[in-house]
Amino acid sequence: MLKTFIQLLGEEAPVLRRYLWMTLAYGLLCGLTIVTLVPVLTHLLGSELRSAAQWLVVLMIGVALCWALRRTVEKAGIRVGIAVLQGGRHRLGDHVARLPVGWFSAQNTARLSHVASQGMMEMAQLPAHVFTPLITGVVTPVVILVALFTLNVQMGLIALVTLPILFGVFAFTAHLGQRADQSFQHNAALTSQRMVEFAQAQSVLRAFNGEDGGTQFLEQAIARQQQSAKRLIHVSAMSVVFNAWAVQAGFAALLVAATLSLGEQVGANLQAGSVIAVIVSLLLVSRFIDPLLEVAGYSEVLRGARGQLEAVRGIFAVQPLPQPAAPQAPVGGSVELRNVSFRYAEDQSEVLRDISLRIEPGSMTALVGASGSGKTTLVRLIARFFDVTQGSVILGGVDVRQMSSEQLAGQISQIFQDAYLFQGSIADNIRIGKPDASDAQIMEAARQAGVIEIIERLPQGLETPVGEGGARLSGGERQRISIARALIKDAPILLVDEATAALDAENQAAIADALARLRGTRTLIVIAHQLSTVAMADQIVVLDQGRISERGAHSALSTEPGLYAHFLAQRRAAKGWRIAGASGSEGGS
Repeated sequence: MLKTFIQLLGEEAPVLRRYLWMTLAYGLLCGLTIVTLVPVLTHLLGSELRSAAQWLVVLMIGVALCWALRRTVEKAGIRVGIAVLQGGRHRLGDHVARLPVGWFSAQNTARLSHVASQGMMEMAQLPAHVFTPLITGVVTPVVILVALFTLNVQMGLIALVTLPILFGVFAFTAHLGQRADQSFQHNAALTSQRMVEFAQAQSVLRAFNGEDGGTQFLEQAIARQQQSAKRLIHVSAMSVVFNAWAVQAGFAALLVAATLSLGEQVGANLQAGSVIAVIVSLLLVSRFIDPLLEVAGYSEVLRGARGQLEAVRGIFAVQPLPQPAAPQAPVGGSVELRNVSFRYAEDQSEVLRDISLRIEPGSMTALVGASGSGKTTLVRLIARFFDVTQGSVILGGVDVRQMSSEQLAGQISQIFQDAYLFQGSIADNIRIGKPDASDAQIMEAARQAGVIEIIERLPQGLETPVGEGGARLSGGERQRISIARALIKDAPILLVDEATAALDAENQAAIADALARLRGTRTLIVIAHQLSTVAMADQIVVLDQGRISERGAHSALSTEPGLYAHFLAQRRAAKGWRIAGASGSEGGS
């Protein structure tokens, strides 16, 4: 737990260490101050008023010091919390920024969002409001335990045995609640993800579910979160009760021992000093139990916070892709895969198996295959979203693992199936590909991507705001702008992941024309299902269950029986479909 805090604090970790040392000192001082009650009561019961008064002064000084040190400790805890809020998010962000792009799945993104917002707030409150009473509640009883041994060995032994048993009970109840807490945190993150999805997909949901906007999935997520929350509440309540019972059982054992001891002392007609020692021991027993009850009360709070800390530790545990000590600069736009195999996890089957492929600079390669055949994974490996399990990916004559992140980013531009635009103008979004681009360069990229006809019909032209996520534009318009953004980067290799998917015929044609204009100027690797796009490729690679089943030009593959010929037959059959009314008006098809 503390290791995670140190990771979050980074160079500000000394603030945490100072706070911890001060809290330990505070707990020790509290214990010693309580122990001073022993000589005070001993002298009082022995009618030694002068000595009792002297020890009473020591006791009052200790109380004053405890009060002053407690304020100092609380301020130090607040400083630790502020450091977590101010620097923790930055350090977490710096770490996440170095993670492979493939890590950013919907689930991991939702978990990151939850940790960076609610999780950080909970962790920032731990030092001042939780750690201080917990550390004090552990240190103080240990000091009192030593005093009990000096007064009554039997009670000291019982207290010594009680401590590890109690902490074992606390650990056991924390373990019981850990799974319930993990389930709740998981369902809370999924509910947040569903809420965002529900807001973003209203047009689709209402089209198929009416005015209620299709709340089924959201309601199911909320119901699961409510169920996990109820279970967490039940487990937490029972844990607090069980912890308190355990502490009270320890107190009862000590009380019985003290009573028996007192009876033995009185029955044996021993000296008054022995009886006084037992009476004072009873007082110490009550002071021994009080901080343990506080620890029992805070154990559930700590267990809940541990879930957030484990989520942070899980993110920090994800290792960035290794960077070379002496990066090598690529030359040219060639792409080569040598005996590449890849699986997403050790316990999963291989997605790609022994892929060997050479793509010449300036050529166009189309990747074709059924869903799940490995097309997108292959493109992601070229962009080093992940590292290959076996083999190597070579760009410009250099293994991608021997390039720095900057060199690899400079070698590749990418066009994704889901074009995302940032809030700002069209020009702002194109300029992301090259921040120092001139207006003339932006216009040239817009022309190559077919964006000119879009900006000509908009009153503000390139300065037209696109809205959040490009909401003010159509899907085809967003895709064209994302192509212009990739083109202005002027990288030698362009990866295109189904850029024409789900677009109308006009936008498909515009994007296909843009890709045709780029042939010979960039190394194009395209995942596409449009026959017009696939047919223009210099090389077509057909993937089947993670392997290359066919490779060649359109003219050669189309005349051979195989998956590509089957693909062509499907496309031709799809083109033959006509609406019945339209067929009649056109005289058939």
